[in-house]
Amino acid sequence: MSNTPVRPKDRFLVFGAPQIEQAEIDEVVDSIRSGWLGTGPKVARFEDDFKRYKGAPHAAAVYSCTAALHLAMLASGVGEGDEVITTPLTFCASVNAIIHAGATPVLVDVDPRTMNIDPAQIEEKITPRTRAILPVHFAGRPCEMDAIMKIAQKRELMVIEDCAHAIETRYHGTEAGMFGEFGCFSFYVTKNVITGEGGMVLTRDEALAARIKVLALHGMSKDAWKRFSDSGWVHYQVTEAGFKYNMMDIQAAIGIHQLQRVEANWLRRKELWDRYNAAFEGLHIGTPCDADEDTRHAYHLYTIMVAKGRSGIARDEFLSAIQAQNVGVGVHYLSIPEHPYYQDRFGWKPEAYPNAMRIGRETVSLPLSPHLTDQDAADVIEAVHRVLRR
Repeated sequence: MSNTPVRPKDRFLVFGAPQIEQAEIDEVVDSIRSGWLGTGPKVARFEDDFKRYKGAPHAAAVYSCTAALHLAMLASGVGEGDEVITTPLTFCASVNAIIHAGATPVLVDVDPRTMNIDPAQIEEKITPRTRAILPVHFAGRPCEMDAIMKIAQKRELMVIEDCAHAIETRYHGTEAGMFGEFGCFSFYVTKNVITGEGGMVLTRDEALAARIKVLALHGMSKDAWKRFSDSGWVHYQVTEAGFKYNMMDIQAAIGIHQLQRVEANWLRRKELWDRYNAAFEGLHIGTPCDADEDTRHAYHLYTIMVAKGRSGIARDEFLSAIQAQNVGVGVHYLSIPEHPYYQDRFGWKPEAYPNAMRIGRETVSLPLSPHLTDQDAADVIEAVHRVLRR
């Protein structure tokens, strides 16, 4: 077998490379020429477009999904002495937002098939201090929201959805982000809609949406940005100690056009997803389960499971070997209890969450972006086959 990589170094396939078209470039240039780079009319337009897409009454654009989660916690009244239940198989931002609000994260293991939080284990972790549940729609697959909402309503808990992977996701006819008090979305550069950095909070409650906007801009009154418009000077008042979490027009300029192509891009990712499934059938790796009936998967991540006992190669060896083929890959995610900070602070041990631990030690995310050409996808497939044949 040839030792020549499937792609030359100068054609390294970047994991999660976004698809940027001329419309985004022109809109950003328009923002630059207008002189309005900060929070302004394009942010308002992006908010309107996104809430229309998701069917939400209210939306607040912010700098990141991390900011969205933090603000949702604060606006919900989560704070010192409270506990928030979430998953150990997520990016650290989900847990950090709880910590930054002054509350304590409580982990519940995942379902090994869906990789989402297991509703059957949630109730046993509820205590008198539990204030909220933070489900994470991992890889774009919706959590079992019927079961989660039933628990939340029974125990009078708030639900804050982490929809970083779930822009297009739907569960039993309801859009992800529209179940609980808040839905928090990401437009980071690897996401399905990108603004470079960026996030959005959706809510049905007008007062909560207004508070999010106040908190996101230093605690200033919600129409503070209008003092820079041509509608006349507007004095602002600082009503509480807020944060610098606002989205800029130059970010929204990208998102406006990204959102217009969201459905076409979703179809392309599904096409790539199905192509991977067919190509990897029969290999000694785990592949994602199909979307459940009456749900819509966002196809944000395509994760395979690689274990030495099954695949003949350890996961980390596989990562190095795939990179040597000049194909970029990701790890989503090492379980939260694997990280030293959380072990030191909370005494968490990976073994206490066996499903998340195993998945985190075996998972590999392959490139899945509308930016990929058919040849790129063929190269990914060939690289996986080559490495496993070794």
